[in-house]
Amino acid sequence: MANNKFIDDLKTRIAAVKTSRWIRFGIVSLIFFGWVAWMGNWWLALLWLLLLDIYITGYIPFTWWKKSKNKTVRSVMGWVDAIVYALILVYFIFAFVGQNYQIPSSSLEKTLLTGDYLWVNKVLYGPRVPMTPVHFPLVHNRMPLIGTDSYLDSPSLSYRRLKGIRNVESGDIVVFNFPAGDTVATRFEESPEYYYLLVEKYGRERIANDPATFGEIKYRPVDRRQNFVKRAVGLPGERLRISGDTIYIDGKAQALPESAQFSYVVASSRPLSADGDLLHELGITADDVHPIEFSPEERGYLSAYLPAAVRSPYLYMMPLTRHMIDELTARGYIDGLRKTNDIFPTNGAQAFLFPQPLSAEWTLSDYGGDDGLLIPAKGMTVKLDVSNWYIYERCIRNYEGHTDACLNEDEGVVYIGGKPADSYTFGMDYYFMMGDNRDLSQDSRFWGFVPEDHIVGTPMFVLISFDKDRSIFNGGIRWNRILRDANPDK
Repeated sequence: MANNKFIDDLKTRIAAVKTSRWIRFGIVSLIFFGWVAWMGNWWLALLWLLLLDIYITGYIPFTWWKKSKNKTVRSVMGWVDAIVYALILVYFIFAFVGQNYQIPSSSLEKTLLTGDYLWVNKVLYGPRVPMTPVHFPLVHNRMPLIGTDSYLDSPSLSYRRLKGIRNVESGDIVVFNFPAGDTVATRFEESPEYYYLLVEKYGRERIANDPATFGEIKYRPVDRRQNFVKRAVGLPGERLRISGDTIYIDGKAQALPESAQFSYVVASSRPLSADGDLLHELGITADDVHPIEFSPEERGYLSAYLPAAVRSPYLYMMPLTRHMIDELTARGYIDGLRKTNDIFPTNGAQAFLFPQPLSAEWTLSDYGGDDGLLIPAKGMTVKLDVSNWYIYERCIRNYEGHTDACLNEDEGVVYIGGKPADSYTFGMDYYFMMGDNRDLSQDSRFWGFVPEDHIVGTPMFVLISFDKDRSIFNGGIRWNRILRDANPDK
């Protein structure tokens, strides 16, 4: 008798469902089963029963509030229902399709500009299954205003990437989680001075004991680390070196992107910073133009590299593309220029180049030594010894989980799991990433390889772009960049 009542009730509920709702249920079911097949886990198909109840049978009273006699309850819960539905939709779109991303720094100028808002495609390389699945979808790792974490550490999932259209290719612009962002000093999390750089400068003990200056020391899961965007210049299994600013892959010189720029010392007879319209026309931001003052003795030293420094009243340090140099020269602004690294080859940056201590003689322009760096590939086996331990230490310890791996310098032997190891086989692919703003980019030359599980996606186009040096009504919106290809050099 009870079964008959249930069946009769079920028939009544189904008969009452409108045709339009059946159509919506059918569309949602097709999308759902496509997602289940993509995930490759058919146990997830059981969740379809929940969709069936939401759209058709209605046994779970999700919409109880619609029957309330209280108008305020109906109004408030209507908004709550719409917001929850929107957040769930956004969660799945951001996790498996793509999301917006803001360019916060100049590391990829002039390909991408500070103030660009991008749409990042996660389908191309295959989206990662969220490793911290319980998180608020509209923010990255911290809630605005209240400053708490926007995610829960538990439950957590192991790295898994769904099937994509293709792998990362040379020249792709890639959004990824910052590899050296596993540990952060929260007051410096948005700063170029990341935790390990702070340790080099101040020592681990001082950072831990001075929360007023450095903030709380936290561990960030892979998918909650800061988002970076760079160009993939070295792929798994390739050998990379840089000589005279030219990147060589397996001994072959690589073409420089047209939008790439380098830092120059510029001698000029006219004040560059005074012509704001010219700078805006060429895409040079005011923050990039650094007037420099030299004493007569310093100008004498500088003239050995830049003869115009003696006679030209104005000296600037600024990043420029080849096009900018040609335009400024044609308009009579440049009496002479020289790459900053040619004049000041030891400008302090090389003290922090990856991998220390092997990089002591390297610079941003000449990097990797005579042989270059062999970029790890999944399944690739390398010999482990004193000469290359520092290249692959972080990959082995931090990214592949062998936290006890170490080098006994007295013996010259690497230990993994407490046992001597003369070789290692990598479990992931790795990439070498660089910014197009070559002399002012914090990239793989400083913190090493990017593991595949850190890859987020690739920017497809610019949603909108804002120029912080101008007001909204005076060129503050870069209309010519809206819906522009985010990687025109590819």
